[in-house]
Amino acid sequence: MKLRRTNTEQLEQPVIQIEIDGHSTYLIYVETMDGLYTPIGLELPEGEGPFPAVLLASGNGGEGMKWVLENTKYRRFIIDKLLEQGFACGWIRYRTEVELGYNEGGKLIKDQRQGREMFNRSPLEYEDEISIIEAIKKYQEVDEEKIGLLGMSHAGEMILKLTSEYHGVRAAVASEPAAHEFLALNPDESVSINPETQLRDIESMQMQSVDKVRERINMQIALERISSIETPLFIMGRDQDELQGIFRVSYDLLSEQKKNVTWKSYDHDLHGFVYPVLGSNNNYIVNEVQEEAINDVISFFKKHFSK
Repeated sequence: MKLRRTNTEQLEQPVIQIEIDGHSTYLIYVETMDGLYTPIGLELPEGEGPFPAVLLASGNGGEGMKWVLENTKYRRFIIDKLLEQGFACGWIRYRTEVELGYNEGGKLIKDQRQGREMFNRSPLEYEDEISIIEAIKKYQEVDEEKIGLLGMSHAGEMILKLTSEYHGVRAAVASEPAAHEFLALNPDESVSINPETQLRDIESMQMQSVDKVRERINMQIALERISSIETPLFIMGRDQDELQGIFRVSYDLLSEQKKNVTWKSYDHDLHGFVYPVLGSNNNYIVNEVQEEAINDVISFFKKHFSK
């Protein structure tokens, strides 16, 4: 089956249909805001559409279609669960994170020069995600009114950035959102500077305490960004994570600003527990905590897609 555009006069996005371990996947190259392309692997459930869709994202970008193919093969446990519930779904990828690009680059401004587009800065990774959302809405198999996002770690922070300025998503789940840039957090001495690149090394950042995080964020900037969020959000924490304070404060500030937000934390030792991985024995490494978390994600989307 070929994906069908709602407007046949629009330029087709490049699409390749392949089989990955018996599953039909549409590999789509989506045109981004500056005319370059970013990849997605989209799968459809059984039956007739249009289907609600959930886009899956993890980490800070890069690696292109190779990354989509690998994750479609080795982290498809959650894909199968979503397909069983009648959701179209798949992994997305986007350009590499730019250190402090969100804080220092400012809002993307579009202008023209010599009849062509000119921007004040390059688009960022979360803006690629907006391009992907807008692109899949143009397929007849996708219900454009029922788009959901599930992002983990940096991709969870991307959800906060995205929803603060874009309102085309029905609901989104930010799992372990590393939202230090969104909250304008001033790191402590646990963050060092790489002497070779002069970029921050935040791998050892310790932000378990809610009080510590509140003391170190720029509250005015954080609340200004949160103020424009309209999308229902589910913030997922991880009990022992070194950034648990950031996860919780993200939820607390949303809640204090009367946003439609849900919180739940899980006791699991894997960063990225919501995305079980395929083991060497060709079985998924998954326990009851992960099953519970995925069921919570599905219930959240069902609740908001039914409205």
